[in-house]
Amino acid sequence: MSSTASAPSSPAGSGWRTPLVVILAGCLIAMIGFGIRSVFGLFLEPMTVTHGWDRSTFGLAMAIQNLLWGIGVPIAGAIADRYGPSRVLAVGALVYTAGVWGMAHTSSVLGLHLFGGVMTGIGVAFTAFSLAMAAMAKVVGPERRSLALGLGTAAGSFGQVVFSPLGQTFIHQFGWEPALGYLALSALLVIPLAFVLPNIQAPKGEALHDQSLVQALREASGHRGFVLLTIGFFVCGFHVAFITVHFPAYVSDLGLDPSVGATALALVGFFNIVGSFAAGMFGQRWSKKTGLAWIYFLRSIAIIGLLMAPKTDLTIYLFAGSMGILWLSTVPLTTGIVAQVFGVRYMATLFGVVFLSHQLGSFMGVWLGGYLYDTVGSYDGVWWAGVVLGVLAALIHMVIDEKPLGRLTPATA
Repeated sequence: MSSTASAPSSPAGSGWRTPLVVILAGCLIAMIGFGIRSVFGLFLEPMTVTHGWDRSTFGLAMAIQNLLWGIGVPIAGAIADRYGPSRVLAVGALVYTAGVWGMAHTSSVLGLHLFGGVMTGIGVAFTAFSLAMAAMAKVVGPERRSLALGLGTAAGSFGQVVFSPLGQTFIHQFGWEPALGYLALSALLVIPLAFVLPNIQAPKGEALHDQSLVQALREASGHRGFVLLTIGFFVCGFHVAFITVHFPAYVSDLGLDPSVGATALALVGFFNIVGSFAAGMFGQRWSKKTGLAWIYFLRSIAIIGLLMAPKTDLTIYLFAGSMGILWLSTVPLTTGIVAQVFGVRYMATLFGVVFLSHQLGSFMGVWLGGYLYDTVGSYDGVWWAGVVLGVLAALIHMVIDEKPLGRLTPATA
């Protein structure tokens, strides 16, 4: 029986849109979209000094951005699942560009929150790597799906490796305002790449069930494992967003050179490539929930090590490397559980719901970091909150049921 959705415009692997081409385009989209938003922390100090803002003002803008990113991803995913990802990504790239460009040219707090928060957040949501990864997952069979998701996540990490030193170089050479302008223009590169992705609905190796989006959401919301996965992903967002936005300033507060913070972000991205790819390979062979539990627990250990060790360049780099391995390695395993349990027909939407929780955690981590710093002059409270949350997330993931639902064909198990 055919799906209630419209017919696919191009089957997987037809014509020039081979799986290899689709995966390459998806990886480039992930690299650009994630790479740009990962370096906004570099602009915290120059923007607040120039405009006389406190850190909580900038932190609130980034928190709004993360919140709108989270709210927008399930909406963008639902549209992409219904009509295909190409136009969603293209519109998202235009909004992304406008948001970052406006962030560079505003001098008011309201403008910062509107452009850097609301518009950029919507742009990031509609160019999210999860949209590209959902398209990638549909053109490969279940036996390679976790690996493809790992590649997509690693590509996003590579974007951080590229854009962290690039953003810092732009700031030093041209100033922070032109630097934001160059990043805004970079987002336009997503548009031609978006139309490489096929607008398909029937995934390779999986029957196209006559299930509506509403039915899929109802099914997932009634599944305990999905609920626990959603709760646990809050912690990932708390860790990642706080470090992305506040870590360069934290490093400067320690009396270290600002270049150490930029290098640390690049190291996070570099080692994230290794961690994401390794997580994809791990999830292809072993329990994904077990992998997630260890990742969250080891994050807590890494944070404790940072707080206890002498504050030197080496300490910062060791923390960045270890946290980088654990950074987005949660994504291929989390998306992998969603695809494994529910199939990939509505993967973009279902992961979008899980990701909304991630961004609520991001909002809390970014805002709390700025608030506590302005209140008590230290980030220590947020670091210790991250330790506790990491341990709780590890315990939550251990009890997730990751078995495929009975309605799925044996090919997707």
